[in-house]
Amino acid sequence: MTAIPLHDRYEYAEPYLAANGPEPIKVSATPYQWRNPTQIKPRQWVYGRSIQRGHLRAVVAQGGAGKTILSVGEALCMATGRDFLGHTVPGGPKRVWLWNLEDDGDELARIVQAACKHWNIVAADFQDRLFIDSALDGAPLKLATSTGAGGLVINRPLVDALTDEMKGRGIDYLHVDPFVSSHSANESDNMEIDAIAKEWAMVAKNADAGVGLAHHISKAGAGEATAMHARGATALINACRSVLVLNRMSDEEAKRYGIEDERRRRYFRVYDDKNNRAPPSDMSDWYQMWSVSLENGVTDDGDNMGVVVPWSPPDAFEGVTADHLYQVQKAVAAGEWRADVQAKAWVGKAVAQVMNLSPESSVKGDRARINSLLRTWIANGALVKVEGKDNNHNARTFVEVGEWAVHGVAPTSRGEVRTGDGSEGLQRPHPTSPPLGGGVGETGPAAKIEGGGNRGGGTPAAFTAGNPALGRTIGSGIILAPGENGDEVDFDA
Repeated sequence: MTAIPLHDRYEYAEPYLAANGPEPIKVSATPYQWRNPTQIKPRQWVYGRSIQRGHLRAVVAQGGAGKTILSVGEALCMATGRDFLGHTVPGGPKRVWLWNLEDDGDELARIVQAACKHWNIVAADFQDRLFIDSALDGAPLKLATSTGAGGLVINRPLVDALTDEMKGRGIDYLHVDPFVSSHSANESDNMEIDAIAKEWAMVAKNADAGVGLAHHISKAGAGEATAMHARGATALINACRSVLVLNRMSDEEAKRYGIEDERRRRYFRVYDDKNNRAPPSDMSDWYQMWSVSLENGVTDDGDNMGVVVPWSPPDAFEGVTADHLYQVQKAVAAGEWRADVQAKAWVGKAVAQVMNLSPESSVKGDRARINSLLRTWIANGALVKVEGKDNNHNARTFVEVGEWAVHGVAPTSRGEVRTGDGSEGLQRPHPTSPPLGGGVGETGPAAKIEGGGNRGGGTPAAFTAGNPALGRTIGSGIILAPGENGDEVDFDA
């Protein structure tokens, strides 16, 4: 085997001199030639918008977070051409090569067959388009070795043979798991890791395929993992076109979605930390690990394997209408409600009554939904927090009605409230003034609305039905259409 030390490439003076003598090579800039944008070759995607021909992709996560079962799921999507994980396979089925350096063939077969069983995949669905090798079964993969004083040595015959095999088989995507086992270099040395990453990039380019490298995060990234928590040198992350990051569901997320703590580890989210510019929580793909029995046991169901399936966090506002909000507001206006979840008169109980939910902490799904609804309605001003004193003159935080709901307008979580029929645009939320003739003074414990204004009681001041220009009477109060009461207080004033 011929090995070419990396440092030897830079020690020869000849490549830096002109061929006809000692004169230095002249460098000239190339003027840009205008091109019709419609004629530029589009990027060639292999899977979704994360695997691209001729480029590297990294998949970064803690150990046991789901990298391997996710890679198997993606491989089956590509090999069958099906999008059961939520990402398209452009151009139809692809030829995929999984090269695992940690698990043996039997364990990989368990993962593959469990996924096939769950998704009703049969052998004919991917025919000869799936290839799997394992280092533990005699297929090692060492692309480069660090020899200390001798520098980094690239295994050139392996690089060439690997490229030729991918081209000969028509491989569209090669996934190596994990990256750290594919070389024997100093993983903290940016020069060496950059050289190895560039070799993988050349394999991808020359084979006209995507190459994925699974990578672990450092101990410092034990919390919320990002691309920069990848173990070792940052050169690998810098060399990749796409960097998928996996994170297990956090305690806070579990509480928000009503997931019991013992089930929390079954959920994880994935986002591209290099291409996306939105917050990770907004752009993540959520997955759940389902347990599938292989039924290979003698006295029981045998091995139970994890299978990745798409999962969506529950939408607290599914089925919620403006009328639901209005009913909640009526309940809030009719009583004296506290913001403290421990209080006997917690405002969440008013929401629970209207939405037919349980406010008890033991019913996590309902409790999480109530909290989500309250967070949104308080954020957009439909409800407002009010500082005041209770009957014992203790300082408390109360919740009262802010901007009243309008029939036909769904509750929004964008921090602004739409009133009327939409023709007047978005208005900033503000506390509701009392009905005409109802006075402006306090009707309960002395209180002041956060941001200014008085705490008042009575009936809604801006609820309209049908034509928003018409007022409406509810009980003995006279309801004003939006904008008719000049006494309303705006938070921005």
